[in-house]
Amino acid sequence: MSRQVLVTDLTMDTGVQELLVKAELENIETAFQRAKEQEPHCKFGLTGVCCRRCLQGPCRVTFNGNKGVKRGVCGATADQIVARNLLSLIVEGTTPHVEHAREILHTLLETAEGKAPYEIKGKEKLISIGKKLGLTVDGVELDKLAKEVALIALQDFQQQSGVSNWLRLRAQDQSIETWKKLNILPSNAHLEIANAINKTAMGCESDPVSLLLGIMKMGLVEGYDGLHLSTDLQDILFGTPRLVKTQYRMGVIKEEYVNIAVHGHIPMVSEKVLEWSRKLNNEAKALGAKGINIVGICCSANELLMRQGVSVATNYASQELAIITGALEAMVVDAQCIMPGLAQVAECYHTELISALPNIKIEGASHVDWTPEDADKMGEEIVRRALAHYPERDQSKVQIPAGTVEAYAGFSVEQIVELLATLNGQDPLLPLIEAIATGDILGVVAIVGCTNPKVKQDWANTEVAKELMRNNVLIVASGCSAHSLGKNGLLSPDGLQYCGEKLANVLTAIGQANGLPALPPALHMGSCVDNSRIDDLLVALGDRMGVAVRELPVAGSSPENHSPKALSIGTFFIAQGVDVHIGVNAPITGSPLVEQALTANKGEFPVTTDELFGGKLIYEADPIQAAQTMIGRIIQKRKALGLVCPETTESAEK
Repeated sequence: MSRQVLVTDLTMDTGVQELLVKAELENIETAFQRAKEQEPHCKFGLTGVCCRRCLQGPCRVTFNGNKGVKRGVCGATADQIVARNLLSLIVEGTTPHVEHAREILHTLLETAEGKAPYEIKGKEKLISIGKKLGLTVDGVELDKLAKEVALIALQDFQQQSGVSNWLRLRAQDQSIETWKKLNILPSNAHLEIANAINKTAMGCESDPVSLLLGIMKMGLVEGYDGLHLSTDLQDILFGTPRLVKTQYRMGVIKEEYVNIAVHGHIPMVSEKVLEWSRKLNNEAKALGAKGINIVGICCSANELLMRQGVSVATNYASQELAIITGALEAMVVDAQCIMPGLAQVAECYHTELISALPNIKIEGASHVDWTPEDADKMGEEIVRRALAHYPERDQSKVQIPAGTVEAYAGFSVEQIVELLATLNGQDPLLPLIEAIATGDILGVVAIVGCTNPKVKQDWANTEVAKELMRNNVLIVASGCSAHSLGKNGLLSPDGLQYCGEKLANVLTAIGQANGLPALPPALHMGSCVDNSRIDDLLVALGDRMGVAVRELPVAGSSPENHSPKALSIGTFFIAQGVDVHIGVNAPITGSPLVEQALTANKGEFPVTTDELFGGKLIYEADPIQAAQTMIGRIIQKRKALGLVCPETTESAEK
């Protein structure tokens, strides 16, 4: 197979293809190469039946036929092992988002107390949340109100009983009632994480049904004390996103500039790096550069994109390739989705890899501590280090793929409502609801999550989106999946060429009412934690229509999932009653009980998540079939609501 055929099999991104060829010529290893070297994958691991919870094993069991070992040394069955392993994965997905929320909480608190060099920019969001929490907001100084909000949020990490404050703040009443009946309402994020780890420990819980309920409870911790808490407090501190226009692809790295990439998820780090790049821009010019250029990778990219319009170089699977351009002076990383392989690649260039969070270090990287009170010191030091590396750049190693793609982002719920208000100022959601009711919008699907080097980068994300758009399904997007859509023109009005006529007309009407040619067919709502915005939109629609979220014609999709975070986010939405599609299967097929409970493929297990919550897990690797399966479920929910069910381009109901 030729090199060109090989790289086109790995990624849709032509810039990444070009850099993969460069990496091979320079003998630099990347995640794409390492993914191939791992094949074939262990079947016990893929199906979830490998247990390493004690030193009696590891044990590998099977549920199939009369062959193989049926129980581990302790007597654990495949159902028990798979359920425990899945709960562990969900904990691993939830914890980084909970810690993300805790970091922003303490930053807001220290800012309100005058101890941290940040500014409270989201006055309207602060007042709105303060009112919903029952606080007095009229005439109260912003710093005082922010401190009160932060202290209430802090209770979600401290209280030993009751229900999470942020769950009560954001959840729909119908959902709370369901969760209460099942006894899965969380109270304290750290306590629930500790309890879940205790459940999975050797010699503790072995009831797979109870473990499955523990998984759903952890999904609620993810949703409210991870996603919602992070987004709300970040909007208070940095402002609620509004519509912005930006550029995608590796071409946003500029040869004539000092280039700094911010990568990770914690905006308190990336915001300060951006701030100091602007303050020290003239020092770059003194070195002969045109200035300092900040580019984003993964969700740090999303945070700066949504609020500042900063351009995006690439997403998870190709993060190493940004360094291989030879034009990055520094890459700043904080937490989540950071490949250790970045250090090995950076050694081949003048690029300095710099970690920033005190409790997360990267082998082979230098380190500059971020704390709320020392944020300015960190930002200045990082930018000055990048400036110092600019004269060291080896021009013979520089190769930046040409071309960028225009994209729009910043679609917070507040921004969406503002756009709709131009059509109906008294009842902004009504035009959207009417479009759904008539079938002009068949339904709404959130495309979220990752890219995964096991599968062709960006392809499944993009193909699922196009097939849904063709059937008049509105797309909202977040995380690295949103970057896939951005790189391929689906975050631009130009993407309307892929839409069904009815959806295109709706998006054109809303866009033109707001002075735009049209809205893009996929609305970029933010980073991974900003999946809370998608939930807020669903709750707002459900409340306005007088129905539960579980009844809405909506679904979620993560076609290229790789991170446990995608599974924990998906669990949260299944608990809301939303179907969730994944394109890379979770390790559950070794247990018919667990698989049937989550996918609602009825077997011996008497109750499924679809029956309890209204949502289920859908595994389908083929993106077109995945889209058609979701369309079928959307039509099913439309019929239950008595809505018009127009014909689609494929027979989704077969």
